[in-house]
Amino acid sequence: MKLREFYEKAIAIGIENDPRGKDFVLKELEARKKDYEDLKDKDKEFFDKESLENPYSDSRILSGTGEEEVRCVLVGIDIEGEEVLLFNALKQRGDAVDLLLSHHPEGRAYANLYAVMHMQADILHRFGVPISTAEDLMEGRIKEVERKLMPVNHTRAVDAAKLLGIPFLCLHTPADNMVATYLQRLFDEKKPYRVSDIMDILREIPEYREAAKNGAGPKILVGSQKRKAGKIFVDMTGGTEGSKQIFESIAQSGINTIVAMHLSDEHRKEAEKNHINVVIAGHISSDNLGLNLLLDELSKESPLEILECSGFRRISRLT
Repeated sequence: MKLREFYEKAIAIGIENDPRGKDFVLKELEARKKDYEDLKDKDKEFFDKESLENPYSDSRILSGTGEEEVRCVLVGIDIEGEEVLLFNALKQRGDAVDLLLSHHPEGRAYANLYAVMHMQADILHRFGVPISTAEDLMEGRIKEVERKLMPVNHTRAVDAAKLLGIPFLCLHTPADNMVATYLQRLFDEKKPYRVSDIMDILREIPEYREAAKNGAGPKILVGSQKRKAGKIFVDMTGGTEGSKQIFESIAQSGINTIVAMHLSDEHRKEAEKNHINVVIAGHISSDNLGLNLLLDELSKESPLEILECSGFRRISRLT
């Protein structure tokens, strides 16, 4: 398939697996189109028109026309200058590699990472947190992340890819949606009784089992194995960590255990203060799971050859 088709399918799959529900995402896109129509002509030049069809600001074609044929993809969790040079070296060696795919955003997608964090408020609302509370607490955190991203030289890897004529794509939230929805459905179905049962379920998943063998597997960050799991919230999508002040509202909504990719120490203290169990599934292992699930969907109609780099390991669930 062509790069543009590859990208559009990935976004569509991300929407289908969005924890907020597909209908909600489509309503958000309609509202965004209305916002664009209401802009003055002088402001429309600076509007990200891609966002009218793609709700995830952290996922974009970073280099390439979109017309490139995609059969073989070099996939990594992080793609920096080193991986761009690796791609170029593979091409010079004669490998028929067509696309450089990063999970974590680069370029414009990295600069606008904060914009996708608004979805966290809507996800929390679906779990019982009042939307006004969730939006209010997330607003400050979103501005904090935006300020942290402002001084970053976010185009370095993209510039290198463009100079070498390398098609470059990043898919962040679509892949994170895959792992969040997959795990939430799994826990809702299996209904683990204790926190230890959550750990057992995670270790049955190949990506987490391999990570555990390498010392980076699931860990109980707050609580203990014998604690009751109760109501479980899988918190694995929406850009990056949300507000540390949200844990009181999470506890009041009836959530007892959070399963997350990672958690800062400040957030951990707030979870502990509000008596919420926290299981860290693992960052890179969760990213691997999300990407593998996404690549499985993308490969159903048109088989892809996948080359691994930068912490990514291909595990296919296709038979």
